[in-house]
Amino acid sequence: MPKMTLTPLTPAFGVEVTGLNLMDVTADCIFPEIRALFEEHSALLFRGQDLNGEKHQEIAGLFGPIEDRLADERKPGEAYKIPEVSNVREDGTTSEEMDLHTLNLKSNFLWHSDSTFLPVPALVNILTARIVPSTGGATELASTRAAWAALPADLKARIEGRGIWHRYSHSRKKISEELSRLPMFNKWPDQHWHSVWTNPVNGREALYLASHAFLVDGYDEGESAALLDALVAFCTQPQFVYAHNWSVGDVLLWDQRAVMHRGTPWPYEEPRKLISICSSVRDSDGLSAMRLPCAAA
Repeated sequence: MPKMTLTPLTPAFGVEVTGLNLMDVTADCIFPEIRALFEEHSALLFRGQDLNGEKHQEIAGLFGPIEDRLADERKPGEAYKIPEVSNVREDGTTSEEMDLHTLNLKSNFLWHSDSTFLPVPALVNILTARIVPSTGGATELASTRAAWAALPADLKARIEGRGIWHRYSHSRKKISEELSRLPMFNKWPDQHWHSVWTNPVNGREALYLASHAFLVDGYDEGESAALLDALVAFCTQPQFVYAHNWSVGDVLLWDQRAVMHRGTPWPYEEPRKLISICSSVRDSDGLSAMRLPCAAA
């Protein structure tokens, strides 16, 4: 096992890990240490890696089943394609600012956790940079674990013990009505999760929020929106946030159960390409304890 050095990303959460080459990770070597750091610190940064697609996918698979939102659209025999977060078209040009593809990228500027709208949400996102713009295009993380621990009692009482409903098209509608009507954002029924996720490894609790959240049990839509906005605003105060400015080769991964994230704008005429693989949660990650009945909201 190589010698690791850990440097806090913020006083509240996250560490930068140096002294490791992610290409050397296997199930028995290095990964157990990475998984333990993941549970403890919620976000890990590895700079200057040369992570190829095969190893990227292999490491994601060690966390859990690889998420595949296009499985129902893939033709028989068609291989899984690693997702890209990019404004670069296949011909090398960049998408226009008001193009629906770019608008979808802009919806990622809303604070969210990935895949809360899926029947099985994401455990981790492993993100690495291939092309970075001259300015902007950062990824920001917010610890909902640290925020929950600091949440004022009156605000905590309004959400604790309640369920929250999540819908993919809801976050897209905040950006564009046309975008929200696309079939890809309406494939899954509304999902119903507890508002607080307890980590089964260490017992630490975190708010489970996303831009996809639209209704809180016991409140109407207006009251829910106001409460969700207040909770997101609290969780995204500077003391709970880490902003990562990308360099090619950086790898950033985080616990979707305890961290929200968002992208930030960049000059859209400039290419930006991040490679993203999410792994899904399992019962051992707390899935069963989080699930609530999904009768009509």
